[in-house]
Amino acid sequence: MSAATTSTGSRTWSRLRSRMPWWVLVLLLTVLAFIWVFPFIWMVSASLKTSAEIFGGGLNLIPETLQWENYVRAWQDGNFRVYLLNTVIVTVATVAIVVARCALAGYVLGRYRFPGSRLVIGILVATLFVPTGYTIIPIVKISLELGLLDQLGGMILALAGGANVAAILIYAGYFRGMPAELEEAAIVDGAGFLRTFAQIMLPLSMPVTATVGILTFLFTWNAFFLPLVFSFSNPALRTVSVGMQAFVGENSTDWPGMAAAGVISLLPIVVLFAFMQRYFIEGIAGAVKS
Repeated sequence: MSAATTSTGSRTWSRLRSRMPWWVLVLLLTVLAFIWVFPFIWMVSASLKTSAEIFGGGLNLIPETLQWENYVRAWQDGNFRVYLLNTVIVTVATVAIVVARCALAGYVLGRYRFPGSRLVIGILVATLFVPTGYTIIPIVKISLELGLLDQLGGMILALAGGANVAAILIYAGYFRGMPAELEEAAIVDGAGFLRTFAQIMLPLSMPVTATVGILTFLFTWNAFFLPLVFSFSNPALRTVSVGMQAFVGENSTDWPGMAAAGVISLLPIVVLFAFMQRYFIEGIAGAVKS
């Protein structure tokens, strides 16, 4: 063996050894990613199986025969066509209200200093430690007094009326990092508070708006307790999370139908995050940096 061949082999081994930690890291992350998404993959697989296959197949992901009727049963018999529409209406309206309210609150807290501003922020942070269950009774009482308990409008106001502290703080951190020259130029042009906010500051905060929108979308779409209470006497108002109960019978549970309903309910979330993940990351990074 020549010296040149030995030298080439030595350099190749050195490069391979120097890159080996990266290969180990990639392999580890791949395994962790598979473990992370395995429940969703298993649910998709279970939605195409029979009940016997689900309990007898273990962790096997390949159905013997594709049971597409599970989706038909979930969509028609399980009434998920109505539940999905209700969820879309409630979620879109809640996101719009929360974004408008939190953006205004975050803009004021991030750009203005007034007596008691630190106290307001402290109270907002303190509400993070209040369990959600403690607020259901007063919300139901107020909604009952206003005649909104059995209406989608009441459900929307109840879901959108929370403190949303994280969203407000994200907006406040982002607005605090914006240059003051933007507001000064708007004032010179004769713009007031609302015009400056709506035409200048809010459009510039689109990454944060996407982040808050996604977080609110996830929270509202997966909400269970409030939609359960508001639709208790009117099943037609159920959302997808509450509608899962339709597959739980008195003596048995339709597991394939429930899995198909779960896939239907999760698919919009997966699609939304796939398209909005770049803005979500930018918004979080911008708020933390500020």
